[in-house]
Amino acid sequence: QVQLQESGPGLVSPSQTVSLTCTVSGGSITTTGFYYAWIRQPPGKGLERIGYILFSGITDVTAAHGNRMSISRDTSKNQFSLQLRSVTPEDTAMYYCARLSNVQWSIMRRGVGDWGQGTQVTVSS
Repeated sequence: QVQLQESGPGLVSPSQTVSLTCTVSGGSITTTGFYYAWIRQPPGKGLERIGYILFSGITDVTAAHGNRMSISRDTSKNQFSLQLRSVTPEDTAMYYCARLSNVQWSIMRRGVGDWGQGTQVTVSS
């Protein structure tokens, strides 16, 4: 059974760079057919797609976030990461990693696909 677990610093200051890591067990991040994805959910808002990395290492970050966020991976550790630069309080959210098929990426519900529990990122004012 595939499991994903996020880790991050929790509380950060504005303008800092934040790195979040997703550790995957029970399945290789080089397995084809999945988006290894980052999604966030600000307080009181819905799930917001950030982007993903594919089995090949190709990444795709949404246009809304591509200027400040990037995704990378470490295949030796079966991990993929999200880097957020120049964070502001508007970046405060629960950040999830997930392994999603194409249709699951389109559906974008936590009960569909394999999701981590999330890691809270709070950017202080």
